[in-house]
Amino acid sequence: MSAALRTLYPPIQPFRTERLPVGEGHELYVECCGNPAGQPILFLHGGPGSGSSPNHRRLFDPAHYRIILFDQRGCGRSSPLGSLHANTTTDLVADIERLRLHFRIERWMVFGGSWGSTLALAYGEAYPDRVEAMVLRGIFTGRRAELDWYYREGASRLFPDEWERFLAPLAPAARHDPIRGYHPLLTSPDPQVRARAARAWTDWEARTVSTRPPGLPLPPGVAASDAAVAFARIENHFFVNDLWLREGQLVEEAGRLAGIPGIIVQGRYDVVTPPVTAFDLHRAWPGSELQIVEDAGHAFSEPGTLDRLIRATDRLRQFRPVEPAS
Repeated sequence: MSAALRTLYPPIQPFRTERLPVGEGHELYVECCGNPAGQPILFLHGGPGSGSSPNHRRLFDPAHYRIILFDQRGCGRSSPLGSLHANTTTDLVADIERLRLHFRIERWMVFGGSWGSTLALAYGEAYPDRVEAMVLRGIFTGRRAELDWYYREGASRLFPDEWERFLAPLAPAARHDPIRGYHPLLTSPDPQVRARAARAWTDWEARTVSTRPPGLPLPPGVAASDAAVAFARIENHFFVNDLWLREGQLVEEAGRLAGIPGIIVQGRYDVVTPPVTAFDLHRAWPGSELQIVEDAGHAFSEPGTLDRLIRATDRLRQFRPVEPAS
């Protein structure tokens, strides 16, 4: 008999929250959950532009881990919401190291999915001596082929109906390069233009992220929320600037992660970040472990993927015994 699939740990509340100024007018929302004396693990959310959620706290054993989550620049509860100023991959890597120093942590584990995996790799390759282990999901490294698959031709062939809706806000001349075509809409001074563009941008992702049937779409005419506009603006801002990474950089420099245990969890039918990138990373990262989930797409909440992620974080508890929380 096969073992039952693992699910999220029970809901928990932070034992500490704060707002950390990081310069250039940005202030990050940060929270700590679980065991204050536990093994530190940093959660990096996706997007770029989305933010962390209460369910993200539940990916880790709260009796063992000191779980640190933060909303990246311009995201979630950080401020100013949706700001593109001083908001680059380099800035975010610096923020992670600033957080480590702020909490006086010598080495920590890093967990990231989708864009979170990109940021985890960028940080780990910049500061390998500060990373104890990594768990990554839905691997995205920002190579041109990865962006073209999802925003030019590839995913569009699997979801032609959704692709047509995604292209609708763009002028015909802009549809050959939707990332650049959306940029003036998402940065328009007109809030209604920004909201309409953000609605189409986020709907495309929402309708392709999972192998499970998506929920009912919002009725026509319902505007995007402020958080959705911030998400779309920031994500497009990063993509139109090639994530401030050299082409192929994160895979080419994965050898810097040698000696860092890494578990890579990847959905076989991930349309957003197809498995070839996880495979390339695994081959370039000495000692990494690649787990393909045969019945999953991109979302971390799909049962097979969630099971593997929980088992991965449980397995990595071996790195550091901790005292129970008082």
